Amino acid sequence: MKAIPHLEQYAPVWLVDQQVIPDDEAVQFNVVFQHSLYGWVNRRYRYDAFNNVLYHKGQNLLSPDAALEVQETDPWIVAKVADIPNAYGG
Repeated sequence: MKAIPHLEQYAPVWLVDQQVIPDDEAVQFNVVFQHSLYGWVNRRYRYDAFNNVLYHKGQNLLSPDAALEVQETDPWIVAKVADIPNAYGG
């Protein structure tokens, strides 16, 4: 899946929601991470398996309390060393 190579730059990343859409051969999912420009975000993606394309579907900012709650669980993508300042700004 194209999501992991793209999201590794934002690690650690938490997968908080996932929905398989068999009729469209797609997966829609939400991830939470600390963005270099926006702070903690909940970002939605859709992976189209038929065309092998990852679509960014939008994001919402998280409150500090919501970010802390997510961090109490294990991340989906683990960072050996967090490099948030040098992550891509998109």
